[in-house]
Amino acid sequence: MMRLLMHALAPAGRGAKLSVLMFHRVHAEPDPLFPGEPHTHSFEQKMDWLKRWFNVLPLAEAVAGLRDGKLPSRPAVITFDDGYADNRNVALPILLRLGLPATFFVCTGFMDGGRMWNDTVIETLRRCAGSLLDLRPLDLGVHPIETVAQRRSAIARLIGKLKYLLPAERQSRVNAIAVCADVDLPDDLMMSSSQLQEMVRAGMTIGAHTVHHPILQGLPEDEVLSELLEGRRRLEQITGGAVRFFAYPNGIPGRDYSAVQVQLVRQAGFEAAVTTARGAARHGCDLFQIPRFTPWDSGGLRFGLRLANNLRQVGYATA
Repeated sequence: MMRLLMHALAPAGRGAKLSVLMFHRVHAEPDPLFPGEPHTHSFEQKMDWLKRWFNVLPLAEAVAGLRDGKLPSRPAVITFDDGYADNRNVALPILLRLGLPATFFVCTGFMDGGRMWNDTVIETLRRCAGSLLDLRPLDLGVHPIETVAQRRSAIARLIGKLKYLLPAERQSRVNAIAVCADVDLPDDLMMSSSQLQEMVRAGMTIGAHTVHHPILQGLPEDEVLSELLEGRRRLEQITGGAVRFFAYPNGIPGRDYSAVQVQLVRQAGFEAAVTTARGAARHGCDLFQIPRFTPWDSGGLRFGLRLANNLRQVGYATA
């Protein structure tokens, strides 16, 4: 039934609608701090449903089909952002077992032992002892952390306050939070160069996601170009292949990037780029603003209906 519904909503040819799914982490076990994030069992279940209901394509094939109006019926693409090590260790074996291609958009500045700024916040709150985290010396308030729910709320508040700072200030602030909490933080959350090479050998696509994951809208144009070009250069150095596609950090149109940054991505020589705007892409859409979304539902019916509802939404932008 679900396959027939997807076929009706996404026929082949010029009227096709492309679903692009976005993930970040895939935990080995459920994470109490983020119970909605996929883990081994839930991710495999979602991928199995996706395989049964959709024609899952490599991103390059999907972009060519969008451009030429020659997509198959029920087309879909799987993508991951940031470059977490669990993408290699947990997600990749599942994708290979099911024969599903995927694209991994990697921030190069955190590979080989680095850590993203938001993960410094998350892992600090995960490991912090006591019932209160006093960040008044940093002008970031006092946060109750006695329960998992309180820790989760504190993470959301702090990330919300820090996300749109310029990268250097943001990094300085999260480092200070970790010092205040007096915690030891992990250095193995992100992929290593050798793990990235394994992904390529397994047939996966690697895309660029900048060096430091800045909000591009807030940066001078020369810094945006540096993030684009240096991130791609490093990925190509590691993988030995061309990096053709880009994902905007955070990716909300009009808030995290604008027409200026879209033009800079074109200028940098990428062939297409993806956002975090909801909806399905159609022939004639702007290939540098392809929409993506994450269906979080755990049950098969709700997961399928979420995908179907997304197909009813027109993608964000047209060329």
